[in-house]
Amino acid sequence: MSTLSIAPYFPFSQMKITRQSVNADATMAVVVLKPDERFHPVCHACRTPAHGVHSEETRAVRDLNLASAQVSLNCTYRKVFCPQCERVMVEDTGVFMPYSRVTIRLARLVHALCCVMTVKDVAEHFDLDWKTVKNIDKAFLEEQYGHPDYSGLRVLAVDEISIKKGHRYVTVVLNYETGAVVWLGAERKKETLKKFYALLTLEQRAAIEAVAMDMWDNYIEATQEALPNAAIVFDQFHVVSSFGKVIDQVRIAEFNKARAKDRAVFKGAKYLLLKNRCNVRTRSEREQLDELLSLNRAISTIYILKDKLKHIWFYTSQTWAIKAIREWLALARTVRHHAVADFCRMLRVHARGILNHCLFPIHTSVLEGVNNKIKVIKRIAYGYHDLAYFSLKVIQAFQPRTVQPNGR
Repeated sequence: MSTLSIAPYFPFSQMKITRQSVNADATMAVVVLKPDERFHPVCHACRTPAHGVHSEETRAVRDLNLASAQVSLNCTYRKVFCPQCERVMVEDTGVFMPYSRVTIRLARLVHALCCVMTVKDVAEHFDLDWKTVKNIDKAFLEEQYGHPDYSGLRVLAVDEISIKKGHRYVTVVLNYETGAVVWLGAERKKETLKKFYALLTLEQRAAIEAVAMDMWDNYIEATQEALPNAAIVFDQFHVVSSFGKVIDQVRIAEFNKARAKDRAVFKGAKYLLLKNRCNVRTRSEREQLDELLSLNRAISTIYILKDKLKHIWFYTSQTWAIKAIREWLALARTVRHHAVADFCRMLRVHARGILNHCLFPIHTSVLEGVNNKIKVIKRIAYGYHDLAYFSLKVIQAFQPRTVQPNGR
């Protein structure tokens, strides 16, 4: 049988309601709470029963709204002598955490809404300061993800993402098998990635079999030093993208050498040469491409090299992949251009990372998708000034979903 009482809406066993007041338009409500003398005070940190009360203080704490009224709890709490902590501590009231200005249940709701809304939107919804909302969310995230478990890591992907103008980057480490972001670090230096590897135990480092990355020397050196037995796998996308720059340099050089009447064919061909033949859809583009390839031998060769370079990643046998690389280098030497020569030297130096793709068919395209989602997270919040908070938000966003018993 129900009674006319607001007490059931405030199920705080350690506290009792002594008074309430509501303004005339029912938009603000104040509820006065005091410690229930029937319960012995306990320390909020260790839950040890206190020996005596040191003092009492009163604090106004925001609670969940009640109907249309914004509720403020006027809480009196005690400071007690804790024999375990050996100092004066705030008692565990069950209402709010020490030094907090919101109740525990409001803090949980704020954190839940921050998963789907921006900090600014949540702050405006509850009429709270945005820094209060951010600190609440960050505290929950640190509790959940502040002490990550790096056991079980076997295959990693490493890449960088730009977070600010002026070449401001963060390094992202992904568990390739689960899709979870396991770590973010400021900048993309060798020391950045070494900080992550330093967090791993010797057993965890030994368990890592392969790391996918682009041909960034800082990442390569850090991985070789920390994980000498792990295979470094270079991604097809980054290698082919680098060769795209070579194609453009050759195109410009050949344009400058071409006769005046032939130069019109070169115009507008920058992105045409980067397309796969199957993606050249319009008739005018096909005609221009065919005319350009038949007109210039160097351009024709470089276009063939682009397609043959991609096919190196199709091999599952290192023997055949080595043969394909040698054939590619032999054909590339027929193009007399310094950019092609430089790329050939780079390919020879990093051949091992390309051949490792035969053993570990992994790539960083998964991480490129992750980077796009990270950019969306950053854009929605109009940027993050707190890198630690930003890292926690990203790690939270990429946690593997747990399968429920009903399959959902």
